[in-house]
Amino acid sequence: MERLENLLKLGSLVDPLLEKYVLKDADPEFHEALLYPIRTGGKRLRPALTLAAAVAAGGSMEDAMPAAAAVELAHNYSLVLDDIIDHSELRRGRPTVWKKYGLSTAILVAVHYRESIAQALNDTRDPKLFNEIMARTLKLLTEGERLDILFEQSGRSDEPYVVERRRRSVTLADYLDMVYKKTGALMETSCVFGALSAGAPAPVVEALGSYGRSLGYAFQIGDDIIDIFGREEVTGKRVGKDVEEHKLGNVVVLLAAEELGGREREELLAILRRDAVDAPSVKRALEIISSTRARERAEELRRRYSEEAVRALSVLPRNEGRSMLETLAEFVATREF
Repeated sequence: MERLENLLKLGSLVDPLLEKYVLKDADPEFHEALLYPIRTGGKRLRPALTLAAAVAAGGSMEDAMPAAAAVELAHNYSLVLDDIIDHSELRRGRPTVWKKYGLSTAILVAVHYRESIAQALNDTRDPKLFNEIMARTLKLLTEGERLDILFEQSGRSDEPYVVERRRRSVTLADYLDMVYKKTGALMETSCVFGALSAGAPAPVVEALGSYGRSLGYAFQIGDDIIDIFGREEVTGKRVGKDVEEHKLGNVVVLLAAEELGGREREELLAILRRDAVDAPSVKRALEIISSTRARERAEELRRRYSEEAVRALSVLPRNEGRSMLETLAEFVATREF
């Protein structure tokens, strides 16, 4: 547990750099809104991955700091947009950027963050390479978000693109493709950036990228499990929010629908396809899901990807960075928050 705490503390080391890059070229009148996403907290998991990966690859955290700042800025950039897309009013227990400052200001904050990412990567050892990797990653993230929206079974009736292309059927392979793009790609890039910052050889870069990719799958599957079976007093989040948001792109919901037959399957899908899913409907959906092996199967998937992440590190020398990454993968395999 101490090693895990040390890893998570690593991420907070980038906070001064985050503010430096965000405030660069910004009008003082805009500072408060720009700093708001950073100062509302967060785990700082992605910069922690970059810094630990740099150490695991035989480099120094100092050399990886600009890249670590960039991946956290990218994460916050995506969250500002996610909250607009999902009409979310709270994040980390506080109003989201658009809710606090208005939609127009939130969009401008997101655009400013995107350019701050580029400026941070200009301070890395190979700005062209780092910026190219980040551009690809953000395009993957965008595609993952697009798929996640299309996997919703109802809602967004005023959005013709979504209504015309909504996926009424989603397979596990579809889900995993979406999860890699939406979650895994940025975790993969976080680890790759650490390796590249250390000047690591190609096999080490690939190993750390594989670790981040597998960790991303395990992390998102864990999020999905927590959404359906979490305890609100532990997570601080409302249980069943994904059902309320019509999401077939939650692995627990998906596996339950796959297992169910006949009337109960149709009832679960009918709930997801209602214009508005009220509290009794969420409760009924959770009862149906709980009657299946969906949770057990999702837990098996989460363990498998966590174990794959640890195996990917086997080519690296034993050091503190590798140990922290292994500890994190073990935590992700069982986390409840």
